[in-house]
Amino acid sequence: MESFFQRHAYLLEHTDLTMTRPLMNEIDWKYRLIGIKGPRGVGKTTFLLQYAKKNYSYSAGRCLYINMNSFYFHGRGLVDFAQEFVKRGGRVLLVDQLFKQNGWREELCECYRTLPLLQIIFATTTVEEPNTDNDELSKLAHFYVLHGFSFREYINMQASFDIPRITLDDILDNTEETQKSILMKVRPWIFLQSYLHHGYYPFYMEKRNFTESLLKAINAMIEMDVLFTKQIDVKYVSRLKKLLYLLVLGGSDTPNVSNLAKEINTSRATVMNYMNNLEEARLIHQIYRDGNTDGPKKPARVLTHNTNLLYAILSGAPSDQEVMETFFTNSIWRHHKVETTRKEGLFIVDGEKQICVCDKNAKRRIKDPNVYYARYNAEVAHDGNIPIWLFGFLY
Repeated sequence: MESFFQRHAYLLEHTDLTMTRPLMNEIDWKYRLIGIKGPRGVGKTTFLLQYAKKNYSYSAGRCLYINMNSFYFHGRGLVDFAQEFVKRGGRVLLVDQLFKQNGWREELCECYRTLPLLQIIFATTTVEEPNTDNDELSKLAHFYVLHGFSFREYINMQASFDIPRITLDDILDNTEETQKSILMKVRPWIFLQSYLHHGYYPFYMEKRNFTESLLKAINAMIEMDVLFTKQIDVKYVSRLKKLLYLLVLGGSDTPNVSNLAKEINTSRATVMNYMNNLEEARLIHQIYRDGNTDGPKKPARVLTHNTNLLYAILSGAPSDQEVMETFFTNSIWRHHKVETTRKEGLFIVDGEKQICVCDKNAKRRIKDPNVYYARYNAEVAHDGNIPIWLFGFLY
């Protein structure tokens, strides 16, 4: 136990509190069982350590961070460890990488039932285990999702600002005033290209090659988060990776499931399942046709989940249109429903708002006064057009 406390103290000593994520203030910390979901690389470990450093003294022994990658836990279960921790006066256990342990959901439930003085905050993947929608843990735990950096968070980090979030209504109905409140502090377009390339994942701040680090994370998302959690045989890993590449390579084209099935030598149904798995891992974003309610849905578009992935997976440079559509959908999907249409670049948000993503010099092809134009390569709002960078301040 002492070695875990020593490791905890060392990690907290090297944890920076300069910028904490907005989620820190959105969680109701009174719950005894809290799950922090997120894909690899978005900062779940740092989030747990920042919470400990902000709220608990190193030396009091009431809070402890543990990583289940430790070989110690292959010989001893979480329940036994938690019992000893509580006997020593421990009250808050922060558990990382727990989802890799067999029976972890049952162990958490047992801790909840038998240790009423203990609060457990655990980090886990966004990939859901089969048949756990209504199990005991789903009823006991309160889950929150940690995303990668928004464009707003990236600017705040880079320039040491504290620019607040804005709403979609602010952007669409009060564009110029909303824009002005931001431009008084910063010129966002100066930061946009670097964010698109490497600003979504916090590990861009580490002194190592960003693309190589992201490619390692992508492989881990597939090999561990998807294969392990979904119980897919490891011999099929090449199919998943090839499917991801083909989907990204397809760009704006509607995915042809039959052709994809032939390319990776499997069935159409398996391709659809794999696509859902990749979406849960936050590697792709499936977008459906507006108003499509017929039977099992096939996506009309598949975009990478964020632009950093797009640059890392493609060997060549993606088109500006694809990059900006990816930026737009990634910025808006957390709190709003996004659907696509048959018209290039036109999205339907929340079933009613029509937003067209296009270059600042593109003509207004859609003659509808109710269509909003999100323009890229535009620095400021002009003549009813909205600079696309504004959508990066939604979260």
